[in-house]
Amino acid sequence: MKSFFYGIEDLFVNVLFAPLDALRFTESWTLSNILNWIFMLIGFVAFVYWMLELKKFNDNGEEDKSISSHSYL
Repeated sequence: MKSFFYGIEDLFVNVLFAPLDALRFTESWTLSNILNWIFMLIGFVAFVYWMLELKKFNDNGEEDKSISSHSYL
């Protein structure tokens, strides 16, 4: 069982994370942080999409904005 977990460790450390290690040791700050920029771009696009969907539903008047719209209020 011990060799199974060492095999998993070897797979992740030496194979799957090798591209990230290569990016980590580059001289360019921008290239080193490219993965962070990609995640920030995905988050920004998702945020803009969500805001546009909220505006669409708000403009259609589909939301119940009355004070007693929920039974616990």
